[in-house]
Amino acid sequence: MKQILQNLSNGETQIVEVPRPNISKGALLIASNKTLVSLGTEKMLLEFGKANLFQKARQQPDKVKQVLNKIRVDGLISTLEAVKSKLDQPIPLGYCNVGKVIKSNVDALSINDRVVSNSPHAEIVVAHKNLCALIPDDVDDESASFTVLGAVGLQGIRLLKPTLGESIAIFGLGLIGLMTIQMLKANGCRVLGIDTDSSRCALAKEFGIDTLDLSSGQDLNSTATIFSQGRGIDGVIITATSNSDEVVHQAANICRKRGRIILVGAVGLNLVRDDFYEKEISFQVSSSYGPGRYDPAYEEEGHDYPLGFVRWTEQRNFEAVLNMMADGSLDVKPLITHRFSIDQALDGYKILGEASTLGVIIDYDHDNNNASEIRNIRLTEEDIKFNPENPIIGFIGAGNYASRILIPAFRSSGANLQNIITNHGISGVYHGDKNNFKETSTDLNDLWQDDSINAVVIATRHNQHANQVLEAINASKNIFVEKPLALNLEELNTIDEAYTNFNNSTDKQIRLMVGFNRRFAPMIAKMKQLLENKEEPKSIIMTINPGAIPSEHWTQNKEIGGGRIIGEACHFIDLARFLIGANINSFNSMMMGGSSNYEANDDKSIINLAFDDGSIAAIHYLANGSNIFPKERIEVFCNNAVIQMNNYRSLKGFGWKGFSKMHSFKQDKGQKLAAKAFVDSIKNGSPSPIPYNEILEVASYSIEIANSLRT
Repeated sequence: MKQILQNLSNGETQIVEVPRPNISKGALLIASNKTLVSLGTEKMLLEFGKANLFQKARQQPDKVKQVLNKIRVDGLISTLEAVKSKLDQPIPLGYCNVGKVIKSNVDALSINDRVVSNSPHAEIVVAHKNLCALIPDDVDDESASFTVLGAVGLQGIRLLKPTLGESIAIFGLGLIGLMTIQMLKANGCRVLGIDTDSSRCALAKEFGIDTLDLSSGQDLNSTATIFSQGRGIDGVIITATSNSDEVVHQAANICRKRGRIILVGAVGLNLVRDDFYEKEISFQVSSSYGPGRYDPAYEEEGHDYPLGFVRWTEQRNFEAVLNMMADGSLDVKPLITHRFSIDQALDGYKILGEASTLGVIIDYDHDNNNASEIRNIRLTEEDIKFNPENPIIGFIGAGNYASRILIPAFRSSGANLQNIITNHGISGVYHGDKNNFKETSTDLNDLWQDDSINAVVIATRHNQHANQVLEAINASKNIFVEKPLALNLEELNTIDEAYTNFNNSTDKQIRLMVGFNRRFAPMIAKMKQLLENKEEPKSIIMTINPGAIPSEHWTQNKEIGGGRIIGEACHFIDLARFLIGANINSFNSMMMGGSSNYEANDDKSIINLAFDDGSIAAIHYLANGSNIFPKERIEVFCNNAVIQMNNYRSLKGFGWKGFSKMHSFKQDKGQKLAAKAFVDSIKNGSPSPIPYNEILEVASYSIEIANSLRT
């Protein structure tokens, strides 16, 4: 299927063939009929992408501060690689979609229903149930494509809380502004539309409102005074896009005492206190289409807000806009200026800066189109022949860590990269092509049924790991799975049984390795070498400063991510096990705030481990530290000496005969060496680089420690 993507690093916009996405629980698979280009958001993304690195930095000073902090902690090279990777990600353009349901996992919607959603410009899209709405029969597809933008304006109105007869000014008569003035008029308000574009002011007048063309030289303050009958404007909604702070200053000047200003667009926000102080003006920023926006529980998991407590969610705002279109109080037909087919859509982006451009509609012709069935795309026409004696890899997942770290690591290891599987297809096409995969798919069966693939790398969300490991065992594939191996003891026991039975009942021995890369890091290898000749017990103190992650992030969800102990601290349980070289025999743990605050505080914990040889380890996993402090510090006390490692960039020996220090200009956490060790074990027919019993032991203790913190 065709989809419009943009590269943020260079601003290049492309129409790309991608596999059709997977439909998930509580979602719809939709064949697009029409989509609307957002003049503000999409134009801003295009301009940002085309800007050079210095210009990008000026536009996002908060990100610059984060980068500078990362340089101090992780080093220049690692930071530049991370920034480059972040920018070098394809993003789907568009969020105003109208289409027909072709598959439904939503009880209230059926196949062939026409729906609007906040889905991108693509022939086939997936929309979760709270992010779409059924289109009334009286509303045509082109009009319905304006729904999401209309909901953005409507949410601004709801925050303003206008009353019948109030005088309201709208700064910016783009698509959202021109819809907002109609909705305000339907609400019984007197509306003044303000813009610098004469043609847009003229169009606004056709909807029966007063306008002010700032380019004509008219005085804003006097016009607003006359319009408000000398009382001052009751409320202002800013739908304009500008880098200037002047817009907010002008809005405050024309407001009456205790007037209200709602920002829907994007303007400069260096506010002047005096503008607001004397009149006690209130100022609020509107968040997109309404309550529920950016809430994973609402948008992804489908949990609605009770109507009695949250009357207007983003979905109910969609429905309200559609109803206004159906009864004729909102007319968007005059706003349509251009129409392009999906094949010619890039021509539409060339005219976004022109004054005459407003509503740009993209059409999708589904006659004789089998895009909904295409889930596998060959990335090269070249007939690549792999050496069957070498690892031939199938990748599952191409998120940030997989695309930035794991895929390049396996590519550099000499493995043959065959197929890359992703849920939505976009990252699979982009990173698959970039890293010389032969094909990409959104169907996992393509990987399990490909006999040429003898190894898989699993880099999906944590709750999928156990099931995908089991499928890989059943398909006789060697397995490299990103941590964690499982989220609970039941999953772990099922994996152990399946893996043990397979290797005991067949001549073929498959390898199972978890991505505990830190034990392969050069500085950790040096520490291990120094400790190997010391038979006396060791004491390890690990100070881990991973940084805070919002409680609503999927990694904090114990059903999806398992929490940060299972999902991340397992790295350090494994590292302690590796450095000491003896079995763990007991643990105790505690977390800040107590177990009643588990959801918020499980990543602020201290874990103490005891080992069979008498060694001990204390893991201080604390997400409430400063981001300019090293993320990982490991200290080993043994035989009247200490080894201290800071962030995989410096290693110091205190009282250690024959060793003083080791420095690295570039941070190396061992990811490439871990991938190479796994690949080489397949090439050489040797066992997994991490012994299976250690993998099982670390996984078991990680789960038990997390469980102990929850009770």
